[in-house]
Amino acid sequence: MRVILASASPRRKELLKKLFTDFEVVCATGSETYTASRPSDIVQELSRQKAEEVERRLFGACGTKENPYPDYLILGADTVVTCNGRILGKPDDELQATQMLKMLAGTTHQVYTGVALAISSKGKRQSITFAECTNVRFYPMTDKEIAAYVHSGEPMDKAGGYGLQGIGGRFVQTIEGDYQNVIGLPVAKLYQVFQKIEEIALPF
Repeated sequence: MRVILASASPRRKELLKKLFTDFEVVCATGSETYTASRPSDIVQELSRQKAEEVERRLFGACGTKENPYPDYLILGADTVVTCNGRILGKPDDELQATQMLKMLAGTTHQVYTGVALAISSKGKRQSITFAECTNVRFYPMTDKEIAAYVHSGEPMDKAGGYGLQGIGGRFVQTIEGDYQNVIGLPVAKLYQVFQKIEEIALPF
């Protein structure tokens, strides 16, 4: 089965290696828009858009004339941070990153990652989506600490404006739930889902 990660995130690529030794990366390029209102539904909607975009680009409606029903697994994922009911995506600029970090400092927030699987096997297609939530609490942060962290550049391509696996990890007081989910892919939950799908044969 051809395994495809529909994400440009190098962090998700590294995490997926815990489940598959061989897979391709084909980045979804469409704009991210959603109609859902709950964070868990939003990340599932966005991850499904990514998986289906790559699926259409590579296989069309039902594959090619030479191979109308190819076997493939396409995985899309999306992560958002919520704090006091406000959804925080990736900051547009340093000012927005600073505002996000000031909001997170000294509080507990939630990190939601949605996963969408588009699976084609033996002439049949199925779609699976789910979301995982992790609670993260930050220590209080001074304006100087926030400014230095924003200046490092690390917050700019990360939901909520921080990277748990990088410099941002120094500000984390507690984590309740899956650590890997905060980085961008709930590997443990994904493994459990794969165990229930007959078409998926994990290499180990």
